[in-house]
Amino acid sequence: METLSDARPLTLGSKLALGLQHVFAMFGATVLVPALTGLDPSLALLCAGLGTLLFHLCTKGKVPVFLGSSFAFIGAIALLLSEKGIGAVKTGVIAAGSVYVLFAGLVRLVGSEKVRSFFPPIVTGPVVIVIGLRLAPIAVNNALYSNNGAVFEWKFLVVAAVVVLTMILVSMFAGGFFKLVPILIAIVTGFVAAWMLGLVSWEAVQAAPWFGFSTKTLDDLLTLPTFEWSYVLALAPIAIVVFVEHMGDITTNGAVVGKDFFKDPGLHRTLLGDGTATVLAGLLGGPANTTYSENTGVLAVTKVYNPVILRIAACFAIALSLLGKVGALVTSMPGPVMGGVSIILFGMIASVGVRIMVDAKLDFAHSRNLIIASIILVLGIGIGEIGINESLKVSGLAIAALLGIILNKVLPENR
Repeated sequence: METLSDARPLTLGSKLALGLQHVFAMFGATVLVPALTGLDPSLALLCAGLGTLLFHLCTKGKVPVFLGSSFAFIGAIALLLSEKGIGAVKTGVIAAGSVYVLFAGLVRLVGSEKVRSFFPPIVTGPVVIVIGLRLAPIAVNNALYSNNGAVFEWKFLVVAAVVVLTMILVSMFAGGFFKLVPILIAIVTGFVAAWMLGLVSWEAVQAAPWFGFSTKTLDDLLTLPTFEWSYVLALAPIAIVVFVEHMGDITTNGAVVGKDFFKDPGLHRTLLGDGTATVLAGLLGGPANTTYSENTGVLAVTKVYNPVILRIAACFAIALSLLGKVGALVTSMPGPVMGGVSIILFGMIASVGVRIMVDAKLDFAHSRNLIIASIILVLGIGIGEIGINESLKVSGLAIAALLGIILNKVLPENR
């Protein structure tokens, strides 16, 4: 029988409370992605909940994981949505999920250890750093400027500073439950500050229904994917990078729980769960899904590892997606609020890449390591996109990741 840390059996009320806590842990990051990209937050919550349930189905209900919106796709989705519309984004997200499914088949065929050899820390560390730093301009523009970065706003600076300071104070000095939700607390505090400075419009919230989807949400949900190869190549290569993130998250989750999920139920099953959840998100109009380390942190604190708790959290997320005013409130969030959150959040992504290399104790006196890391960092950050033709573009992130994988295999380790 599952128990709390003081060995008392879990009641239904305790399970519901623990599930709600997981919702709070994932909520800020999950709705931040649609807020930054222009996707619908209600659909993001719906896809997170349904995707988590689908993941648990694929993994035989053994892995206590919650799936939420992936940050790796933010820049590409925002650009694709603004230029081509939701139909193009749906095609790209479906393609990214399909890459995951293909990876699942590959892992099943060759074994997880051989696949791991293509993604050592010298490749994964710099690639994760690139993910964070490529997003830095988005954070700064939202935090300080209006009109797409054209006009500096002092009110924006004040709100962003309040958000950043709140996140620092909560993360460093808060305890218990509050320490698990610094993003949510910072967003609420920043929203109040923005409201006091006259930066909040309530029109969308007033027009939205209390229960059910808004007209915009329904339009996004019912729009069919529109296929072009350029839409596929805009998002699908990023799945290679998120594959690295997936391996790290499943490893960490298993370490917390005390089980090797690479063996049981198997890496191929966790990849299949992540991939099918992302394909479903693409069909519905949500962002690509990924395993959430925020919820693994909740597991570590509560020491309750029952996957049922995560499925309860998924049901809560689905219920929240049906509250129209919640989605409208997130949509009306002022830019500097999300910009302030993003400054730390995107920086943390880059810092995780540094931590990967530090934990691996990589020797940068070794020329091989310097060369691989340097090429990934410079090309990944320096190249926006390379246009092969008018409709076919490849991101610098995908190019850098591919070159890193090739160099790791080609350059000798003993020189």
